Amino acid sequence: MPFVSAHTHDDLDWAAELPRMRRLDALEKDSLRAVADRLVVDLPPGGTVVDVGSGSGGMSAALAGALAAGQGGRIILLDAVDELLEAAGNAAAEAGPGISIDTVVADAGTAPIRELVPAADLIWASAVVHHLPDQQAAIDRLAAALRSGGHLALAEGGLDQRLLPWDLGVGKPGLEGRLHAAREAWFLELRTSMPDAVRMPYGWSTALSNAGLVEVTSFTYLVDHPAPATGPVLDYALERLAWLAEITDDRLEQEDRDALRLLLDPQAPEYLGARTDVFLKYARTVHYGRLP
Repeated sequence: MPFVSAHTHDDLDWAAELPRMRRLDALEKDSLRAVADRLVVDLPPGGTVVDVGSGSGGMSAALAGALAAGQGGRIILLDAVDELLEAAGNAAAEAGPGISIDTVVADAGTAPIRELVPAADLIWASAVVHHLPDQQAAIDRLAAALRSGGHLALAEGGLDQRLLPWDLGVGKPGLEGRLHAAREAWFLELRTSMPDAVRMPYGWSTALSNAGLVEVTSFTYLVDHPAPATGPVLDYALERLAWLAEITDDRLEQEDRDALRLLLDPQAPEYLGARTDVFLKYARTVHYGRLP
């Protein structure tokens, strides 16, 4: 399998995000396996699956496990970050004994995917395309890597992660909503400052249709860990809140910055890790279409 040098277009340090991504993989495990089972059920025996932007390997493992439990097959993992690709490969190998697993280091934003992988029966890309400069062109390249009758599944959008009660007793109520608004402003700036960025002024289903796919549809899966949070949920919530605090710091009022400092301080009475009302709930939508 060929290897090419690669980079990310958003200048985020994805290797540094690996521990947090692995925590989320564990919390999503059951939901992702249900999605994988749904996607591979119609694959031909020994079908080829490509996981684009495989990240820390949560869906790579789910897909490999679903293939192993069914009619077998081959999975190819593609990512621009070596550390993530190694993690995803290990996760897939552990979950899918007997499944052929290959890895490709490539930039999904510019790489000619169909020249790097064999024609695919299923391509999965989760929370990848929105990080690429020209989203429609990236979807076009993914669709071009399908064999006739193959499916492209994009997991993009849905409902934001929610972790916190509305009134935390520190600062003004509604902190999480303001964090999400500040994060949206941060992401808008990230995209508009991205070299060669192109706007995509329509939804994901339209983008799939524009790429020549038919029978375009969507479904949404839920990740729900209610309060009181288990240790892994609390750990993830603390990491998530710290990340949001970091990227939104210059967009928040001082009162919110002070509240975040207390919530993230293990020595403070307001420490988030000592609460029993933390939870994790969100929904992600999978947009799905077939190449005629």
